Amino acid sequence: MVTRMSKSIENLKEAFAGESQANRRYLAFSQKAEKEGYMQVAKLFRAAAEAETIHALNHLKIGGEIKTTTENLSTAVSGETFEFKEMYPQYVKTARQEENKQASWSFDVASKVEKIHAGFFKKAEEALKKNKDLNDVSYYVCKVCGNTVENAPPETCSICGAPKREFFEVT
Repeated sequence: MVTRMSKSIENLKEAFAGESQANRRYLAFSQKAEKEGYMQVAKLFRAAAEAETIHALNHLKIGGEIKTTTENLSTAVSGETFEFKEMYPQYVKTARQEENKQASWSFDVASKVEKIHAGFFKKAEEALKKNKDLNDVSYYVCKVCGNTVENAPPETCSICGAPKREFFEVT
């Protein structure tokens, strides 16, 4: 039997995607405004970004997309794996055919980092299956490419070559 998703659930999913994109877009706009010296406009963009996050999370919760942590990890592994195995290789190929080096670089580094994320999520999923949490580690993210590492930032990023100072600790 095929069950059809209700229109409201479809709308919640679409609204979640739109609100999530607006959040990221407004944060980028905020950074640009700040660089141009428009501090109050930057603050306005950050405030709107926070509101968009609240909207997105409401839509996600009401749509039933947040499940148990084990199920959420499985969803994360699946999504990250799809991105590095299928989506990004296609995007890189297209960007190279179009000779768009910046897009190709962006897709390529994202693909490499998504593979790392999938591995981290898989490790967490395996720990939860044994009724354990992950060991206490620090995570560091490269501001240039998003590379995510455990314990300490490397001297240079293994994905993009950025120096250690480009990593920030996630708290």
